[in-house]
Order: sequence, then C-alpha cells, then structure tokens
Amino acid sequence: MQALAKYAALQQRSLFISAGHSDKDPGAAANGFTEAQVVLDFRDRLADYLRDKVYFTKDGERGQNMPLTVAANEAVAHDLAVEFHCNAFSSPAATGVETLSAAKHYPLGNEICKAVSAALGIANRGAKGESSGQHSRLAFIKRGKGIIVELFFLTNKSDLNSYIANIDACVEAVGSVLIEAVCMETEA
Repeated sequence: MQALAKYAALQQRSLFISAGHSDKDPGAAANGFTEAQVVLDFRDRLADYLRDKVYFTKDGERGQNMPLTVAANEAVAHDLAVEFHCNAFSSPAATGVETLSAAKHYPLGNEICKAVSAALGIANRGAKGESSGQHSRLAFIKRGKGIIVELFFLTNKSDLNSYIANIDACVEAVGSVLIEAVCMETEA
C-alpha cells in the first residue's frame, strides 16, 4: 500500500479502463482466439498492475465487462477512459498497434503506441482520429474523453505470438504510460 500512497498523492486525474468486447459481442476471431478473450484478459492484467499504484475504475468483474452503453456512461464520468481492442484485417500481413481518439488525445495515444510497439516488437501505426477506424461511431471517443487502443492485429499470427510471449511487458508498458498520464499536471 505504500506504492499507492506515493502515486495517489501525485494523481491528478481519474482513470477508467475497459475491454471492448464480451461474451455477447466477441469481436474479431482469428488464430484460435476471440478479441473478447484477449482484451478482457489484458484489461484484468492491467488492473492487477495498476491496483497498488493509482486509483482507477474498470468496466466489470474479472473476465466480464459492462454493456457498452453502461461502460460509455461510466467513461464520461472520468478524466481519461481507455478501451482495449484488437485489430483485424482480411490480409494476415496487416500488423501493428494504433490508437483512435479525439485530436486532444493524440500525444497520449502516441505514447501508448510507442510503449506497445516496443514491448511487442511490432509496428507503430500511431495515433489516429476516430474516422480512421472501421467503426462509424465509437462511444468512448464520441464525448471526447476516450482512447481506443488497438493492441495488435489478431489476424496476424506473428503479432499474436509476440503478444502472447510478451504480455507482461506490454501490461507494464501500458500501465506505466497511464500512471504518468493521470499523475501529470497537464491535460492528458
């Protein structure tokens, strides 16, 4: 608990972390995994990493998440909301990490991309606007507070294998960026 006291004294913003899919909406499926399996596990591992470091809220219990409308409403109540997804594409050669957000979150999105890219050894596709995604409307971005993190391409076996081999490093890298973001005095 001493670590929590150290960061809590520095924490300037509230944080909400979310997994983008669930049993009801498993998202992409490729290489023996669903997007829901990957991002729910990642979100739970990240919650474990953050638990004694900063205050945060997450969207549901271990291995589960809230319905999208509930999670999006919860996200609006926080200074920063981050939702995790996996990318997918018809070409198995598509690779890399990217974030989707409102323009004001591009710097943080770029930091998250750099962290994931370095931890997994995959391409950094960078921070992009909502219209760059395949979705017509992203609830976490719509109200200007959220960042969607597309961790890697589930349809790329190399990306997936790198993720599996380096998941703890990826969790730590993303967690460190988020801790810094909520403890900074400037707008994240």
